[in-house]
Amino acid sequence: MTTLLWFRRDLRLGDHPALTAAAAAAADGAPDETSTVLACFVVDPRLEASSGQRRLQFLGDALRQLNADLDGRLLVVRGRPEQRIPEIVERIGASSVHISADYAPFGRRRDERVREALDPVPLVATGSPYLVSPGRVTKPDGTPYKVFTPFFAQWREAGWRQPAKAGRVRWLEPSDIEQCEIPDPGVALDVTAGEAAALSQWAAFVDDGLQRYADDRNRPDLPGTSRMSAHLKFGTIHPRTMVNDLNPRRQGDAAYLRELAFRDFYASVLHHWPDSAWWNWNREFDAIQTDTDADAERRFEAWKAGETGFPLVDAGMRQLRETGWLHNRLRMVVASFLVKDLHLPWQWGARWFLDQLVDGDLANNQHGWQWTAGCGTDAAPYFRVFNPDRQGEKFDPSGDYVRRWVPELADVSDVRLRKGDRPADYPRPIVDHAAERTEALRRYQDLG
Repeated sequence: MTTLLWFRRDLRLGDHPALTAAAAAAADGAPDETSTVLACFVVDPRLEASSGQRRLQFLGDALRQLNADLDGRLLVVRGRPEQRIPEIVERIGASSVHISADYAPFGRRRDERVREALDPVPLVATGSPYLVSPGRVTKPDGTPYKVFTPFFAQWREAGWRQPAKAGRVRWLEPSDIEQCEIPDPGVALDVTAGEAAALSQWAAFVDDGLQRYADDRNRPDLPGTSRMSAHLKFGTIHPRTMVNDLNPRRQGDAAYLRELAFRDFYASVLHHWPDSAWWNWNREFDAIQTDTDADAERRFEAWKAGETGFPLVDAGMRQLRETGWLHNRLRMVVASFLVKDLHLPWQWGARWFLDQLVDGDLANNQHGWQWTAGCGTDAAPYFRVFNPDRQGEKFDPSGDYVRRWVPELADVSDVRLRKGDRPADYPRPIVDHAAERTEALRRYQDLG
């Protein structure tokens, strides 16, 4: 018997429930020497076109590493999955197709089309990219949670399985099927893709970083985060593998587990409210006044370039532009500046993040932006306006982060420029923060 394992956001061989299911189905009722699994990946032109270049580079690098881990037996084809997957199934005589479940709006529609095209060959979904899959954690009446704290409590009660074990797998050689080139935009990344790199990076963080995580996680001037977000996005590691190394009784471990729960929460929100990918989760905010004129476009370009005249904001935006990664504290700071100081639509910033970020994930990105904008899953959000200077005082107290990413300020004594020693080559503030904070609160209160 032969089965097809269709990789998507699960680019690894360890702790892979769909791989375990594919291997078991291939071996069912057949001797080991004839039961095989074909590994494949479909480069969907729609996703290829909508991916930022850095994200596409990480995907390509991860696929090349996966292919090496499979000794060159990964079939990579290009096209619409509802056409290519049935073609491959017919070519190899597969009895079933195995996938990790996808809960995002695009993925659900795609998988339903593939399921219909495959019939009667089953499309079998086993596992997901999450610790607790969307839909499992609900209120007692079956409705989804809208607030994180009660979700988190129930999420912990729901729990998760131990890492999956694949056992023996006989991989089918795809040599007689025409393949396409794996994407390679030629973009330099500061994170190495692939399962081995993910496991190594996680082990290093557990060994030297996890114990300080609760204290250092908000400090962009310190290496206080795990940098595992791109690996989680593409599934080069499963969060279940990571949680096996956590002890929730330790402060740093508990803080990290909570962040993984936030990842599952936002996936659940998108699953239950798919329109929230680009529309306000709280539709009352559809009426909020935003600026979209030519001057707004000018301010947006200054924000993207890191030329706002606010040092912490500019440092964050330059790090994003130059590396494709941004510390989570800075994601909140620059997002607040865009929506509450510049009064621009949160969708503008969310789209730019998805274009730039290596780890750009629709659920996390969109709902992180909506949390900051006040239109997402938050009980009382309208009055939260981040003050860039105060954020810098608290989380970049020596100014090391700003000096690293804003070279014009490398030699000034006070990177918050309160003494008036603003270098001639560094722009003046494009807005007055105090005035724009007042204006933002006025617009929010006008919603009634």
